[in-house]
Amino acid sequence: MTAARVRELLAQYDTPDACAAYLLCDRHPSADVAFTVVESDLTSTDLTFGQLQEQSTRFASALADLGVEPGDHVATLMGKSAELVVALVGIWRLGAVHVPLFTAFAPPAIAFRLESSAAKVVVADTDQLPKLEPGEDMPADAPWRVIAAGAGTGAELRFADLLAAGSPEFEAAAMGADARLVQIFTSGTTGTPKGVPVPVRALASFHAYQEFGLDVRKDDVFWNAADPGWAYGLYYALIAPLAAGVRSILLHAGFSADLTWKVIERFGVTNFAAAPTVYRSLRAAGGSPAVSLRRASSAGEPLTPDVVSWSAHTLGVAVRDHYGQTEHGMFIANGWHDEVGRDVPAGSMGRPLPGWTTGVLEDGSDDVAPVGKMGRVAIDCANSPLLWFSGYLDAPEKTASRYTADGRWYITGDAGMVNDEGFYFFSARDDDVIIMAGYRIGPFDVESVLVLHDSVAEAAVVGMPDELRGEVLEAFVVLRDGYAGTPALETELQTLVKKKFAAHAYPRTVHFVDGLPKTPSGKVQRFVLRSR
Repeated sequence: MTAARVRELLAQYDTPDACAAYLLCDRHPSADVAFTVVESDLTSTDLTFGQLQEQSTRFASALADLGVEPGDHVATLMGKSAELVVALVGIWRLGAVHVPLFTAFAPPAIAFRLESSAAKVVVADTDQLPKLEPGEDMPADAPWRVIAAGAGTGAELRFADLLAAGSPEFEAAAMGADARLVQIFTSGTTGTPKGVPVPVRALASFHAYQEFGLDVRKDDVFWNAADPGWAYGLYYALIAPLAAGVRSILLHAGFSADLTWKVIERFGVTNFAAAPTVYRSLRAAGGSPAVSLRRASSAGEPLTPDVVSWSAHTLGVAVRDHYGQTEHGMFIANGWHDEVGRDVPAGSMGRPLPGWTTGVLEDGSDDVAPVGKMGRVAIDCANSPLLWFSGYLDAPEKTASRYTADGRWYITGDAGMVNDEGFYFFSARDDDVIIMAGYRIGPFDVESVLVLHDSVAEAAVVGMPDELRGEVLEAFVVLRDGYAGTPALETELQTLVKKKFAAHAYPRTVHFVDGLPKTPSGKVQRFVLRSR
């Protein structure tokens, strides 16, 4: 049954005339609710597929009037809102490519992504507009135009005005399965963030996870609390629910454990997905709200046993761990669907989802490792029909490094093992990417900011275990002659990272050291720093 369903999904999405706007919006009954947008005071507004079709059509028309053409890139610097959903479907209706920007990013990180993607337009919430103003980190002659979403701005281009002026008759572009839907960026430990092009055919994979991994049903009240500025939130809080035509909760407010409890309780959420940090925060908030979930899922970082046992008692269901990457979406999971659900051993992240075949390779060769032996988690490209990643944007060497010499296996960069029943166990990220509260952070990004300070000669950033966030950043800094490591300097460096990279990615502790441990070739040995 699962193999037949995979074939059915591919037949829907992997076609030469695939139209994203039709697949994500227009084919669904116009009266059905796409999203229930919840405000911080728990008031809510329903956005139906009919409203989404009409408004996104007007926005696509307005973008075309601004000179945006099919294949052009349009970025969003927006929180979770109805305007964001309308903007995305409008972008895809035009046949343009969406570039997600996380709202906690500082101007340098934003500018890099806008320049790398050659974005023509960026749609930004009013509170994000200052980050786009010309300055030290943002070009004065930026080639992109800015559309302001929200009230209280005198911007030249306003989202509401464009909707009002746009034509309701704009025809949706059918770009085909190979066309780019999204260009998202993922960070590693070295070099700049890598562009990941997401094609229209990836919708088959996203829809499959919605069914097999999350088991979202028509009668569910589904809420994926992940931020759409990152892959899990974009793929599975926005795109997958649109593809499946199921109603989803969208919280137009910042995170707090108290508010999360209230939303789950007030709206009767039955199917909930979030990072382990969210579950840990709910547990730390205490209390026993009157909730009973049908499904609870976790992704973004390893799920610890204490969260599983707590959730079974408090949520009415034990939260299940799921695993994936920006480059592929989710492909190994302790899935909820009746056809894939199993009694999973403690600590396992599950088995490959339908449409995917995975393995563990030896560290020193491309041979499959014996059962129970730690090695490199890999995807079998020849036997994974839902695989959609074709390579990093303009980075053939980085792309080649992800594959075995024969092209058979994609190397995830994560270490783990598989037991004799096919259950996978995560061990570590062999590329040292830090995952804090579900957000992937490349040490290089933070280190590049730290060395901008006049006092810093060298810097290395590692992830350290944290009960709430899974990991937090800690920095090891070598100072130049004449400088002393003081609490004031530590605060300066933390503030610099917040301003130059992202508000969430600052090092919680800065260690001032005489030198950094390195290999003979000069590579910093981060594992030594983590052991200190």
